[in-house]
Amino acid sequence: MASKAILRPTSLRLAARSSRHVNISSAQCRSYSSRPGRAGSDMKRYATLGLVAVMGGMAAYNFAPGGTEPLSGPKAAEIEFEKPRKQTLSKEEHRDQVSSQHAQLKKSWEKPGVYAWGSNTGKVVAPDSNEAVIKTPQRISYFDGMKLRDLKMDKSFGVAVTEDGNLVQWGIGYDKAAPSPVVTLKGMDITKVSLSRDRIVALAKNGSVLSIPVAKSDQASGPKETVSSGLGIWSNTSPISYRTLKPKLGLGEKVTDIKSGLEHCLLLTSKGRVFTAASSSEGFPSKGQLGIPGLTWATRPEGPYDQPHEVTGLQGTPAKQIAAGDYHSLALLDGGRIVGWGDNSLGQLGATPDLYAPIIDSPKAMGVKRLYPASTVPHVDSIAAGGANSYFTVTAPVKGTSNLTADTWACGEGVRGSLGTGKWTHISEAPTMIKTLSGLREYDEKTNSVRPIRVKSMSVGSTHAAAVLDNAVSAATDAGTEYDTNYGADVLWWGGNEHYQLGTGKRNNLATPAYIAPLDSDRTVAGKGSKSVDEPRFQIAHRMNRGSVEQRVECGRNVSAVYSAV
Repeated sequence: MASKAILRPTSLRLAARSSRHVNISSAQCRSYSSRPGRAGSDMKRYATLGLVAVMGGMAAYNFAPGGTEPLSGPKAAEIEFEKPRKQTLSKEEHRDQVSSQHAQLKKSWEKPGVYAWGSNTGKVVAPDSNEAVIKTPQRISYFDGMKLRDLKMDKSFGVAVTEDGNLVQWGIGYDKAAPSPVVTLKGMDITKVSLSRDRIVALAKNGSVLSIPVAKSDQASGPKETVSSGLGIWSNTSPISYRTLKPKLGLGEKVTDIKSGLEHCLLLTSKGRVFTAASSSEGFPSKGQLGIPGLTWATRPEGPYDQPHEVTGLQGTPAKQIAAGDYHSLALLDGGRIVGWGDNSLGQLGATPDLYAPIIDSPKAMGVKRLYPASTVPHVDSIAAGGANSYFTVTAPVKGTSNLTADTWACGEGVRGSLGTGKWTHISEAPTMIKTLSGLREYDEKTNSVRPIRVKSMSVGSTHAAAVLDNAVSAATDAGTEYDTNYGADVLWWGGNEHYQLGTGKRNNLATPAYIAPLDSDRTVAGKGSKSVDEPRFQIAHRMNRGSVEQRVECGRNVSAVYSAV
């Protein structure tokens, strides 16, 4: 089992616990306990003073006004006997006492569901509440006991995919009169969803991509497609209106991932090709985010306005991952190279913004190599994007050693702290390292070696973000000792917090990644990233075995959630 101890003096390092007792110096103790040569005289003086005090008290009683009644004094204390203590604790009770993480992970596995917090003006975080904001994590009762394939939330509507692939919607963006969660589409075997301004992009298990209007009224009034079985035995008309996005795929090729901005979406295929398409009914992409030079509403080809276009600027190099911000796009290519296109007005593509030409309408490589010494060959492991920000993680050798370091970088807007660097930078001219999430290491007992702690996953909202670390995790078993406890993956949050979306219980923005308290805790803040990892803090539940659940984090537009995933 890998140790939880962090070996590097970073924000996640173990710190000595401060004493809970009053500090008194040894000199003071000696001064208070003994004064040589005065013991006898002191005892006589104290005896005399005691006798005088008793006589004075009697005199005060006899000569008090009224003469016969004693002066009023404090009531006699009531004696309360201590209840018998339980002499022995069970193994599980002992685990609960010695580790706050043990109890919270156990509950996460036993009671799946959805926690949400942040802006509630759209009745997404708490559909049954009239509060404008939900300051700390609360459960959405509709999802109690449910495991989900996916969950995405905007400030005015939420979308979830159930364990059996059905679509659930809620919020005033869906139905102002009845914003509570309801199943809107069944039988399509949806695996994941992404959100644009007014449409949902959904990926089915067979690789089909659906573009679904958010509003119930649009679903009812729009054209309905005919749905047939794979063998053509039966066909039905869809109960709601949606469009099918049909990229030109090769034999055996299918769409495997989707990402969306406010007006566009990205499709990644099993062969590493990337397609882009318009994904909003309210506006055609106009900031280069489609990655097709010269493509505008006026120059679009004949056919559906939302037809997919292949991003040919990747020059035949297969993509492994895709990511999308509000108006920009990223792709991680084989070999660990990042390319981006779209809006760069705030430096979200990792390049210095050009005031006169802020749009980059074809894929441009991000200069990751220049972030490290000339002799170092960095490898990009993952990418993420949201709002006007981009993030990526890098593994690189440590100069002069055989060790590896895992670093996290950010670029784009930082006025609300979303760069995570501790600074409130409005525009970034180049990627900057998030030091709280970089250079972390731990000892792995399985391999008897020190390994870097990477960022396992990131979720990025419009102004805030969260990172789940790939630190050592543990699930206690009946065969273990009373000291074998559950501990999960650490989660840190940062960025905009004007709607309490960080879950700290406070409203101040955070420019440095921080922990939050356990989801069911009465405490508001568990501590910033610079504090000890021993303090009670939220840890995400990992998957124990094939049939168990894991928790995932979702950062949306002014809202956040944690849900139980299959």
